[in-house]
Amino acid sequence: MNKPKMIIFDYGQTIVNEKSFDPLRGTSAVLKEAAINPNNVSAEEVQALAYELGRDIGRWGVDAEKQTFLEVHNHVFQTYLYEYFDIEFTKPMAEVERIFLNGACIAEPTKNIVEFLSFLDSKKIRTSVISNISFSGNLLKEHINGLLPSNNFEFIIASSEYIFRKPHKRIFELALRKAKLNASDVWYCGDNAVFDVDGAAASGIFPVWYKGAIEKSNKYTPKSDCLEVNDWNEIIEMLGEL
Repeated sequence: MNKPKMIIFDYGQTIVNEKSFDPLRGTSAVLKEAAINPNNVSAEEVQALAYELGRDIGRWGVDAEKQTFLEVHNHVFQTYLYEYFDIEFTKPMAEVERIFLNGACIAEPTKNIVEFLSFLDSKKIRTSVISNISFSGNLLKEHINGLLPSNNFEFIIASSEYIFRKPHKRIFELALRKAKLNASDVWYCGDNAVFDVDGAAASGIFPVWYKGAIEKSNKYTPKSDCLEVNDWNEIIEMLGEL
């Protein structure tokens, strides 16, 4: 096990624990801001179509190993979703998605992540983020910076902005290019066995399976060899010995 020059993190259930994510709650918040809703379409009706669209593009309701490798940006998704119902907004799509996320998501930093990031800074180990997420990169950065204001992430890659989703090698290769590092110099930490652990390993990056905030619905285990941790303090101790 080599001491890394950079550790790249997943977002959800890795650096941030999304304790609750309720799309219906988010859609309800968005509809309150609608300028025109001529048919009085309900949040339930909108969300039912959103689930159908998610299945159509291979994002939701599909086994992790069968999900699409391509990302659809949330602004495009929202445009279809609301124009379908003739719902109009005076706010730009960026603000509509912010309203949705703030309404849907209740989140907090994962246990000891603030201390771990501080430790990495003290050891001159660089950090960054790759997230499979349809929200815009700007909103993801805003959200992370709000929850982890002292972070020193060099870059935050949202799949929405770069076509590819994990576990596709292209998104990992992009991160390596941005970091100007070889795969052997990098660790990747994430909660998802397929997207994060096996995806990183297939790209030659050392994978860390973080299970401290893993969702109960996550039924997969990695096929690749990895470091398994339940608390960030475990890695602090390991890195202190390297």
